[in-house]
Amino acid sequence: MLGWAITFLIVALVAALFGFGGIASASAGIAQILFFIFVALFVVTLIVRAVRSSS
Repeated sequence: MLGWAITFLIVALVAALFGFGGIASASAGIAQILFFIFVALFVVTLIVRAVRSSS
């Protein structure tokens, strides 16, 4: 999922470079959403692992 976020970030940067504002903002928004989902899943995984290893 982090790979998808990076891909959309690159698309947003390239679109911004060429002046496509709508595409750049949409891609940046998707990248941001995917990044936060990735971070949330990572934190949940860390918590689940900590609970399982302690019991």
